[in-house]
Amino acid sequence: MNRKQLLILLVLVVVLGALGWFLHQRQESSLQATGSSMGQKLLGELPVNDVAHITLKQGTNEVNLEKKADGWKVRERKDYPANYSEISEFLLKAKDLKIIQMETVGPSQLPKLSLASGDGNNSAEIVTLKDKSDKTIKSLALGKKHMKKGGQPSQFGDMGEEGFPDGRYVKVGDSDNVAVISEAFSNIEPKPDQWLNKDFLKIEKPKMIAVTFPVATNSWKLTRETEAGDWKLADAKSTEQLDASKASSVANPLSSATFNDVATQSKPEELGLDKPTVVSISTFDDLTYTLKVGAKTNENYALMVTVAAEPAKTRIPGKDEKPEDKAKLDKEFTEKQKKTEEKAAQDKNFENWVYLVSNWTLDPLLKERGQLLVEKKEAPKKDGTANSNAPSASIAPEPSVATPAAEAPPAAPAPTPSPAPKN
Repeated sequence: MNRKQLLILLVLVVVLGALGWFLHQRQESSLQATGSSMGQKLLGELPVNDVAHITLKQGTNEVNLEKKADGWKVRERKDYPANYSEISEFLLKAKDLKIIQMETVGPSQLPKLSLASGDGNNSAEIVTLKDKSDKTIKSLALGKKHMKKGGQPSQFGDMGEEGFPDGRYVKVGDSDNVAVISEAFSNIEPKPDQWLNKDFLKIEKPKMIAVTFPVATNSWKLTRETEAGDWKLADAKSTEQLDASKASSVANPLSSATFNDVATQSKPEELGLDKPTVVSISTFDDLTYTLKVGAKTNENYALMVTVAAEPAKTRIPGKDEKPEDKAKLDKEFTEKQKKTEEKAAQDKNFENWVYLVSNWTLDPLLKERGQLLVEKKEAPKKDGTANSNAPSASIAPEPSVATPAAEAPPAAPAPTPSPAPKN
């Protein structure tokens, strides 16, 4: 080996040594940074009160939750009110998220953790928190759930073959570091229907229910005089008898109803609302609800609501009302008026949207007229088979056969009178 070759070899040794030292120092620095990050807050001091816009996006799916003057709204559902409790819970959890593990991961490893960018199958769900001027406060990429095997099932779900989720892989902003947090965020998805406020109509104490079908002969109307009174079928024919048990099945419509989603179609004919079934319900609280029910699609009916209040203006005193009772009854009357007006104002908020309501909620109410009547019994034919066309015939009882009375014993002979004594 000559001097030139030896010099080249020494230079290579120095370069490789320097490179090794640099990589070692970088790794040590990364490990120290990783270790120092554990236990720290993932998003730092997140100003949750400044958050006014939340965007959830994964692939082509996107949801925008926006804070307006009258509350949080879901943009993709025509600004329908959002579920504030769900949003508040998410923001408070995000504020307190802590890092339980930190790793430096190269771009080629991100798809395995469902943290890849773009619209592919392994893409991350991007959560962006913005202020009222739509400036980004924090951006968080949610990846694959962290699974734990063995032990007891956690709050995140039942344990399967892969274990149960006890956290999630996440990435903050443009950082190369991937963190593991203890929240799985299983319900944080870019699905608009999941973020809607599902509180809905509560129609109570009905006194009149009428359903008008497109086919007029199927329509019916039920009324009652008191809250505990029996229902009566209006305009009943002589051949029609209301079945009380069937009437009770439609007696409390929408007393605890909910809905699945808000329709985004704008044309009535797309939802069958150009030729709807119309339901009218009046209550003992002087409220009238008109429901337009469209076609059934994917186990849901399209539904529109209008509300009207007609409280009595004055109270008519009772015939035998005592003067000392007047003040109390007047107060009760005024309070009832106020409650009626408040509930009408609250329920009128439902008038601006078309709802998709499950079939099991509305089917009991949408019974046809014949389904509310007492079923006609089939009369038997002469040969013993049923004859639906023959009138009902009564069977005469067999004539009774008189049973002869037991013979009476012969009467005893009358006693012979004694002769009169001689004088």
